[in-house]
Amino acid sequence: MSMNSAPEASALGHAESMDRMYGLQRHIYDATRAYYLLGRDKLLRELVVPKAGRVLEVGCGTGRNLIKAARFYPDAQFYGFDISSVMLDTAQKAVAKHGLSSRIHLSLGDATNFSAKALFGLETFERVYISYALSMIPDWRASVAQGLEALATGGALHIVDFGDCAGLPSGFRRGLHGWLRQFHVTPRSELEGFLQAQPGLHVKVQRLFRGYAQLAIVTRS
Repeated sequence: MSMNSAPEASALGHAESMDRMYGLQRHIYDATRAYYLLGRDKLLRELVVPKAGRVLEVGCGTGRNLIKAARFYPDAQFYGFDISSVMLDTAQKAVAKHGLSSRIHLSLGDATNFSAKALFGLETFERVYISYALSMIPDWRASVAQGLEALATGGALHIVDFGDCAGLPSGFRRGLHGWLRQFHVTPRSELEGFLQAQPGLHVKVQRLFRGYAQLAIVTRS
């Protein structure tokens, strides 16, 4: 497992903010998020990684998803980066604990401006996924563009995150969104429209749990 270069200076403010937020939370992150980060395992199952495929997670956090994905797809290699050094420290320990250091490679990087070549020595990946990270990234559109740029020919970008909750009671929606704002989380209700507006893409979006979450799969036409 490798740990590589730091994010650019322009991202340091966001990195410091994430480190402050997760300095203590990272120790209980996986136990608490299981109750409301819905759809993550569905995303992992629907990756359908080809044999010997390479998979990149943008914003890997504690490494929870990478570890699960590595079990789902034992012939694949996995790569993940995050802007928070404290989260990566937790991920590194978790990956080692599960004996997956030879198959999961970690690095420190900025989702809005990363070079897969610089981070991992690779140009592209058969699968790229972003799980509940866009709602915490101010320039989330740049992160989507970067994820698409890292796709190999025939590859797919998978995204899961909070949805618009359109099928849920308005009181629940207001309460959820107000609570999320306390953690600097903003559901990206514009995601589908943004993806559909990009030329040369095939976009499939599933609304999960009455719009609580959205799951997008993007391929190039």
